[in-house]
Amino acid sequence: MKNTLYKALAVVAIAVALTSCSNDDNKNDTSGSGSLVLEYDNGFGANDLILNTQGNTTSNNEVLKISLVKYIVSNVVLTKADGTTLVYPKNKSYFIADEGAADGHEFKLTDIPAGDYVKVKFGIGVDEDQWKLGAAGQGDFLAQADKAGMLWSWAAGYKFLAFEGTFTSPTVTTPTPFMIHTGKTGTDYNYTEVTLDLPTKALVRTTITPTIHFKIDLSKIIDGANKIKLSDNNAGGMGAMIMGGANLPLITQNISTMFKVDHVHND
Repeated sequence: MKNTLYKALAVVAIAVALTSCSNDDNKNDTSGSGSLVLEYDNGFGANDLILNTQGNTTSNNEVLKISLVKYIVSNVVLTKADGTTLVYPKNKSYFIADEGAADGHEFKLTDIPAGDYVKVKFGIGVDEDQWKLGAAGQGDFLAQADKAGMLWSWAAGYKFLAFEGTFTSPTVTTPTPFMIHTGKTGTDYNYTEVTLDLPTKALVRTTITPTIHFKIDLSKIIDGANKIKLSDNNAGGMGAMIMGGANLPLITQNISTMFKVDHVHND
């Protein structure tokens, strides 16, 4: 009986060892290519974001009920542990993050050379060089952005970020609409880029598709280093509509700081 038990345990130990070796081999094999997922997890301050609920309070004691959050993610660049960079193909590098859409949180990058990646960079908006290619040079993304409501018009260009809802404050006691749209305004293009180190390496392999999980603090749009009061922009009591003017470059600066990498899944 004991011999049978010992033999069974030995078989299990060998199987575990072989599986472990196989997993290690997969992780060490940097030949070929694989995929990587960018996951955008929106929140407000320390809280998860739930659309159309009250309770999102700024340091200026303005309380927001957020109904819409969309922004364009673009121009992804990945950096390996050896310092080399991968510029994701421009014609595949435009995505629309949409809090209200099931497919608006995760974006899969394909044909990524296998390797250990330690840094990610991406834009918020559509870069000016791309826009200068004209409507015919935008490929399928122009129609996608138009369908998603992320286009003012071709002449006016893309909306880089759309942030909407209602608010109250010590001076505005009735729920009042707010609408913040960033993009090209006059001579200000308002495109911004974000560069973030990864807390652990993203191991792209033919058998491993890492997910980089971003946490986004949307409060920083108006409550970052630059403090923007919706109450001060409540034109005639009809709502705070910020789509241009001196506040938009300040909001663009805030947007660049609202992203952080929470963790990396390597499975």
